[in-house]
Amino acid sequence: MTLQPYTSLPLDQGAVSYAYGPDSFPRPGVEPGRIDRFTIDDSTAYPGTTRSVWVHVPAGHDPLRPASVMLFNDGWWYLDPEGDVRAGVVLDNLAAQGAIPSVVGVFVDPGIRTASDEPKNRNVEYDADDDRYAGFLIDEVLPRVAALHTLEPDGHGICGGSSGGDAAFTAGWQRPEVFRRVIAFNPSFAQMPQGNPYPRLLSGGERRDLRIVLHAAHRDIGWNDPEWNWFAESLETAAALTRTEHDVRLIVGDGGHSPNHGGVLLPDALRWLWR
Repeated sequence: MTLQPYTSLPLDQGAVSYAYGPDSFPRPGVEPGRIDRFTIDDSTAYPGTTRSVWVHVPAGHDPLRPASVMLFNDGWWYLDPEGDVRAGVVLDNLAAQGAIPSVVGVFVDPGIRTASDEPKNRNVEYDADDDRYAGFLIDEVLPRVAALHTLEPDGHGICGGSSGGDAAFTAGWQRPEVFRRVIAFNPSFAQMPQGNPYPRLLSGGERRDLRIVLHAAHRDIGWNDPEWNWFAESLETAAALTRTEHDVRLIVGDGGHSPNHGGVLLPDALRWLWR
């Protein structure tokens, strides 16, 4: 039995921010990992876009030893050591503890169309319900990473929040043979172009070989509305996943549409995915 320390519930569910644990800060004696960066400006899946990709490996990682990959949508936003998620710091700490394997972190920015009046391609890539984004990662990102490091052929993970959470879940759903571990922090299922497809697909009996961490914020966008309710869509997706015997862990927090709670949860989410 695990005994959790007592924490009082806040009365105001909207004005809540969570304190980070020790694995979200540089730890004494843990050497920071190495970070390489490259640019993709010749995408086949998303022609006319350019984006940066950062590749993080923990200190002491052997590039010839086959490694699993954890991809992060919204690349630098998730890698930034001063940001809300600090995923590179977390990966360094967990690898030093032996809590997870020596995972190569791949941080992929959404595309920018520099010649367009609407340069941000984020929602086009992240909110879609097809396999184009997963195919882009598999065919255009991972081969570039494999040129730097020896990678396992499958069993990778993918993480994202908001629309990036949609993209993470959809990549796992579309290509579970590659992305078997999924983290979706307060995903924006409600704003997918045709609506959230997953409760319907799951109620029809569809199933994937996935391990999923799904986070919902109680005061997310539209939390008390009959439609466009981001909180309810996450709960309904989680319920459908449990009814179809998926390996899912649902975490519900207070607060609004913010990356803060997801960042706090990331160390334990990664431990659970690689348990």
